[in-house]
Amino acid sequence: MLTLTVNGEPRTLPEPLSVADLLRLLGHENRKVAVEVNRDVVPARVHTQHLLHAGDAVEIVTLVGGGSGVPVDRPLVVGKFSFHSRLFTGTGKFATYDLMRDAMMASGCEVTTVAVRRERLVDKQGRNILDYLDLKKLTILPNTAGCFSADDAIRHARLARELLSNLDNPGKDWVKLECLADTKTLLPDPIDTLRATEQLVKEGFTVLVYSSDDPVLAKRLKEAGAASVMPAGSPIGSGQGILNPNNISICLEYLKDGDPDYPVIVDAGVGTASDVSFAMELGCDGVLLNTAIAHAQDPVRMAWAMRYATDAGRLAYLSGRIPRKMYASASSPLDGRIAPVRG
Repeated sequence: MLTLTVNGEPRTLPEPLSVADLLRLLGHENRKVAVEVNRDVVPARVHTQHLLHAGDAVEIVTLVGGGSGVPVDRPLVVGKFSFHSRLFTGTGKFATYDLMRDAMMASGCEVTTVAVRRERLVDKQGRNILDYLDLKKLTILPNTAGCFSADDAIRHARLARELLSNLDNPGKDWVKLECLADTKTLLPDPIDTLRATEQLVKEGFTVLVYSSDDPVLAKRLKEAGAASVMPAGSPIGSGQGILNPNNISICLEYLKDGDPDYPVIVDAGVGTASDVSFAMELGCDGVLLNTAIAHAQDPVRMAWAMRYATDAGRLAYLSGRIPRKMYASASSPLDGRIAPVRG
């Protein structure tokens, strides 16, 4: 991993990394920015050849109207990982690998989940899903999806770590833990989820835990060492959105009490962009979704929508919404009105 300072913010990124790679990773168009490395301008014509090194200070600038732009937000930090994008995506359910790749690019995500499956290593055409993932840009988040006991989830996590170690992907150091109760609801089994969390933390994993929206369980999982608790908005793949915002809000209160930077990521149930925005407006630090993009009529366009919704919801939360009132409050002052005509 490569540690840089980018526009004043520390970033941990995969290596080797050129200036061109960094711009692609951050979603910048080469011809619309200027880059400085350690106070020396790096011309656009050599962006591909100019390799970055540990400790480099990179400045990326562009032109904005009137000298202002979108407010800078701090990165999302989960354990030792740091990301600009707060939208995590999955790789399942897409009609083709090509569509998956295009939607992922449109989403702007830096993290994608991949389940460990024998049958998914190579498809009928001899293609491997990893051939369609840009491992220089993406950090793979291995997922224990489909596990119905703590023992199975732990086993899958260990296999994923071995696989990603072979690929030299930083995702080898973490896992998205799912330990499900039954096939009908796909809700987490709270007892086995807690047990698996405790064991994987002992084995050195950075554990992101799929949980129900139960605030008490969320607190227990954090106490067990989970790097992030990921409460469900609604059942996996249901598209129902955030069914219980009050519980999510209490989860946020409990998890961030005395630890305001603790990452809480809504996972599961998102149906459309407004669900993402709502989760972010509640104060969640990120959203993980898959079905809402993969099963949309136009997955790539929906991926763009989810990307913008994540940013809009985050900005709205940081801005502080106005309080709700029972009655109207005029936007224009009432003083100085033209006198009304009286009969």
